Amino acid sequence: MKNIFAKLIAITLFISLFSSCSLFENDDIDKPVDKHLVSYEIVKSYLPDFIKLIFDQVAGEYPELDSLKEKVDYGIFVYKITYNTTFKGEDKLASGLVCVPIGLGPFPVMSYQNGTNTLHSNAPSVNPDYELYLLLEFVASTGFVVSIPDYLGFGETDDMFHPYLHKESTVQVVLDMLRAVEELTANYLDIDLKDELYIAGYSQGGWATMQVQKAIEEKHANEFNLKASACGAGPYNLNYINEYVTDLTTYPMPYFLGYMYNSYLNLGGITNSPDEIFNEPYASKITTLYDGSKSGDEINAELTTTVADLFTVDYLANFKTDPKYSSVISMLGENSILAWETTTPTLIIHGMEDDFVPTKVSTDIYQDFLALSVPIDQVIWMPLPGLGHQTGIIPSGLASVLWFMEIEKGP
Repeated sequence: MKNIFAKLIAITLFISLFSSCSLFENDDIDKPVDKHLVSYEIVKSYLPDFIKLIFDQVAGEYPELDSLKEKVDYGIFVYKITYNTTFKGEDKLASGLVCVPIGLGPFPVMSYQNGTNTLHSNAPSVNPDYELYLLLEFVASTGFVVSIPDYLGFGETDDMFHPYLHKESTVQVVLDMLRAVEELTANYLDIDLKDELYIAGYSQGGWATMQVQKAIEEKHANEFNLKASACGAGPYNLNYINEYVTDLTTYPMPYFLGYMYNSYLNLGGITNSPDEIFNEPYASKITTLYDGSKSGDEINAELTTTVADLFTVDYLANFKTDPKYSSVISMLGENSILAWETTTPTLIIHGMEDDFVPTKVSTDIYQDFLALSVPIDQVIWMPLPGLGHQTGIIPSGLASVLWFMEIEKGP
């Protein structure tokens, strides 16, 4: 798929526009006062025919794109924005991509939370040509304003660590970007938005989406009209993930585990030193691997897939019961998400051959929703037969978008 996109991008059927627009360049007394949006710049634009051409080229691999192609009605502008948010009480300037149909609207908004990434160079606003981000950008051509946050630790905040799988900061940065998108479209682009929000994500993004869903329902329902949420392959129960991995002989993605440890150590939540959890030579390097310069594959190569070699004997034997490891268990619990009596239509998607994030975390939370008497037509389980974690990314995203379109269309 990557090669197809590279060839098509090379034919330059799109118009690239790089003029940046600062929101503070003049003293116009009529200029809106923005609380969240700081700046925006056009990254590129696409014509509808080019988007349809892209879909034609990859429809053989993903037949669902034919259904999406039928909905392409608009050209699009893609913007990079910066916006105000906070982290642990401190002001931060965050960033992300906003993809806007070329039209007056009104348009609903879709926020997509991307999966685990360790490379600064692969943040959405830094690498908008990455194939997944391209597909998300093209969704705007069907009549959605698409918001794609970078997350803290990427884009404008790549001078700080990424608070990986940290509930509070993730929810804050996603919601603040949505507030900035509203200011951008209303005050500068003269585009009307529908009072309708759809949210989706995969892996880390599936977890983030469910965290945002719960936060909106419990704290921000008066601000955001959440119409639907699609959560793909998220590690919702982090303590279960820890138990699952430590019961294995080998685990193919050790960088996920180091990423969590590095995040929670930097957050001040975990008090155990690296050598209390990890064996050498991994303990002394684990906190040096997540500086934004290495891919997940490169970090995996610095670690080991053999669980007994990665973790200490004491940790494997005693993390559940020894108070010594209570900070680990506490952080995993604080940043997990349990089922609640959700009022939002929710799609839970997971590949049935996923050996990175076990399918059981999705089936468990689905059953937990039902046990709370959430209607079976409100929380929907969608297994993806034969698909693993990586091969499920695009199918999950397409299923999410097509489901949103059905809801948007109405009965």
